[in-house]
Parts: sequence; structure tokens; C-alpha cells
Amino acid sequence: MKFDIEYVEKLAKVLADNSLTEISLEDGEQAITLRKEVMEVAAASVVTAPQPAAAPAVPAPAEAKEVKKGKPLTSPMVGTFYSAPSPDAEPFVKVGQTVKEGDVVCIVEAMKLMNEIEAEVSGKITEICVSDGQPVEFGQVLMYIE
Repeated sequence: MKFDIEYVEKLAKVLADNSLTEISLEDGEQAITLRKEVMEVAAASVVTAPQPAAAPAVPAPAEAKEVKKGKPLTSPMVGTFYSAPSPDAEPFVKVGQTVKEGDVVCIVEAMKLMNEIEAEVSGKITEICVSDGQPVEFGQVLMYIE
């Protein structure tokens, strides 16, 4: 079996259409793994293949482009950011809202576990840097508290 680009694209479509996060196939000395990262097919790595694989498109983590006011609250893990306890509920916090140290300000889901993220300081939310349902990286700024 030869892993050509058309075959890889078909596998990527199966990955996307079926809400899968990874597909791995082996055929003798050849193997291919496709992983879904940041809500898009991001990596196709061929272990031993006669043709070179295309370079993976890996988006860089969001970085602050300007100096922000307040203390950054960063994600303690890789996961998915949620601003509310459920899709139909009000967000935990909004820009301009005052919070106390220890208040739950968002949730980061990691491996089907909902991790409540608490404010590390008391103050006012000056900016929320992540959209609801967006994947986040370890150390990524979620919001600023002034």
C-alpha cells in the first residue's frame, strides 16, 4: 500500500467527519498517523514511506501582542476553554466584572474532566482572551485581572 496525498486527504476527511482525534494505520513497513489538533487536522506523519509527507500545519499558541493591564490568568493545562458551566448558562465572568481570589472564572476541559479555574487574585476582569469552546495550551493567557 502506498500512502499518497489523495489517500491521506480521504483519511483526514474521515477524521473530521467522525469527530475523531487520531487515526493510525499500518501496512507492513509503512505506517501513518493523523491527529486532530486545534480543531483542524494538523499533523500527518509517515513513519516509513517512499514519498515525503507534507509539512504539518501547526498553529502557534495565541500570544499577547501588546502590554496588557493586570495580572494574566493562564491555563494550567492543555484542554478546551468554557466560559460557562453549561451551553445555556450565563458565563462565570464578563469583562468589567469584579472577582475575588478563589472565585471560579472558567472551566478547562481536559480528557473529559471539567477543571474549574479560579481567580488567583482579586480584581476586575479587564480582558478575556479566549473564545468559548476554543482549545487552549498550557500557559496560554485566558484573561487578565486588574
